[in-house]
Amino acid sequence: MTLGEKIKRIRTFRGLTQRDLGLKLGYDEKNADVRIAQYESGYRVPKKDTLLAMSEIMNINSIHLTGTKSGTAEEIMLTFFWLDEDNRNIFHLFQLVRNPGKTNASDDTVVRYNDNDNWPAHPPVGMWINYGLVNDFMREWCLRKEQLRSGIISEDEYFEWKINWPATSSSVDAKGNDNKNNSYQWRINNG
Repeated sequence: MTLGEKIKRIRTFRGLTQRDLGLKLGYDEKNADVRIAQYESGYRVPKKDTLLAMSEIMNINSIHLTGTKSGTAEEIMLTFFWLDEDNRNIFHLFQLVRNPGKTNASDDTVVRYNDNDNWPAHPPVGMWINYGLVNDFMREWCLRKEQLRSGIISEDEYFEWKINWPATSSSVDAKGNDNKNNSYQWRINNG
């Protein structure tokens, strides 16, 4: 998703018109909507201070617009989150369950699954990320996607969680228990 598409997606989620956002940024009344339209179309690229002001106005974590250092756990997760916004069916997350006992002597590295209508016609390729912090973040994301699927959280709450992440992030253990130790309140009904 391009920067302009992100701005538009968040702006509309917040119920702001292009004019509203432009005026809040201090643009002239006659050009306020035009400037935002230019940002959203990619014709112009907002400067960093403008992106920071937009983040504050739209009540989001600024790294969603300004980015973060390449290769960090945060950058990896932001890439996944915005791909998920482009196509909600791209990522299917699930928690693996460890087999009892070690099998170091075995060359069997196949992960098996129980086939059903939710799986694609051909076996999917699995991926394991050997990056502890990313795994922690993925575990929480897996929980949020499951909460969304089961109706525990709404689409709006799910998007709110993502656009204020990592301030919305909390520790989730391997059993899926949420410690709810986040610094930003993203749930409408904190159940």
